[in-house]
Amino acid sequence: MGKHYISRRAFVKSAGASLAAPALLSSRARAAGGAFKIGLVAPFTGPLAAFGEAQDWILAGVKDAIAKTGNNGKPVKIEFIIKDSQSNPNRAAEVAGELINKDQVNLLLTKDTPDTTNPVSDQAELAGIPCISTNCPWQPWFFGRKGDPAKGFDWTYHFFWGLEDIIGSYVGIWDQSGVQKVVGGLFPNDADGNAWGDPKLGLPGPLAAAGYKLIDPGRYQPLNNDFTAQIAAFKKAGVEIVTGVMIPPDFATFWSQAAQQGFKPKVVTVGKALLFPTTLDSFGERGDGLTTEVWWAPSYPYKSSLTGVSAADLCSSYEKASGKTWTATLGFSHAILEVAVDVVKRAKNLNDPKSILDAIAATDLQTIVGPIKWTGKPVKNVCKTPLAGGQWTRKNGKFDLVIVADPLSPQIPIGGKLKLLG
Repeated sequence: MGKHYISRRAFVKSAGASLAAPALLSSRARAAGGAFKIGLVAPFTGPLAAFGEAQDWILAGVKDAIAKTGNNGKPVKIEFIIKDSQSNPNRAAEVAGELINKDQVNLLLTKDTPDTTNPVSDQAELAGIPCISTNCPWQPWFFGRKGDPAKGFDWTYHFFWGLEDIIGSYVGIWDQSGVQKVVGGLFPNDADGNAWGDPKLGLPGPLAAAGYKLIDPGRYQPLNNDFTAQIAAFKKAGVEIVTGVMIPPDFATFWSQAAQQGFKPKVVTVGKALLFPTTLDSFGERGDGLTTEVWWAPSYPYKSSLTGVSAADLCSSYEKASGKTWTATLGFSHAILEVAVDVVKRAKNLNDPKSILDAIAATDLQTIVGPIKWTGKPVKNVCKTPLAGGQWTRKNGKFDLVIVADPLSPQIPIGGKLKLLG
């Protein structure tokens, strides 16, 4: 199945190619023979750049399949316009506005943490443009935008897992450890951190129900350079497990200062920062044994609706083309294109935003990250995807993310047993 994806030489040549904006159409409705425009906003630079790293390669790999897309028996030319949020919420909102008002896109896509998904989704909701998002826990996306479960949103739809899945996966990891059930929380003052640490909607209540005591020293500002206060609070409380949701630079600072100050937790399970093997590489031996959630992995039993490529083959093709280790974002970078193309195929009238919206709401698709179908649960605009818990293991200088817990997604195979940090 790897034949669907481009070689390493072509990978290098294609980098950034899809960022060029095409000639503009005079109105949002497609002219005769005109393109159906899809805008995509993701972080390609800044602290969150690793999330968007493979998007150009993914898009190049499905180019031929997209070129064959039809609607109501007629071929459709799909044109992608990709914008860089620069890991900045204000920039994300700005480029979303450009896509809506200047480029006149028919469908908007966005991904990679609430710093990007939320401002882009808000722009789409205000303008009445159909929008699909992913790579953000659903609570920060929904409640972070002041969503009302009784009403939902009109124009914006999201697929990803939620904080309840994080909690289940993390507890699945920690219950194996046998260590003291005192957990130190590291939550930044941003959409993710405020959602994870929220007393009602976040981790505190469910962790208490599972028998864990959460030590939360309060919010810190992103790109923090001093975690001394948090480390002192953890040491005083006898913390043996550390959790949180951090950008890579913040976790690197915390982990370095923890070593300097003699803080040695037995389990560290952190979201966002520990998703990427490049981050682990920077820690060397001190990365071995760190744990995180597993959004998606080569062992996931799913394949692409666009190309038929399996999760394992997609990862293998990426590693051969880029010379880098696969990352969990690969699957979702691919799946959001699957969903978009499926919507184009099924919409009754591609010139009518409401018709496109109806096609999104009616989605029932098997994708490379699992089934996507908006059923109204947990809320109208959210479809949940599987999640597992994993541990980074280092062998011969290379890191591999091994699935060690799947309490909520038993279809995901277990790859090994948890080991405590030294």
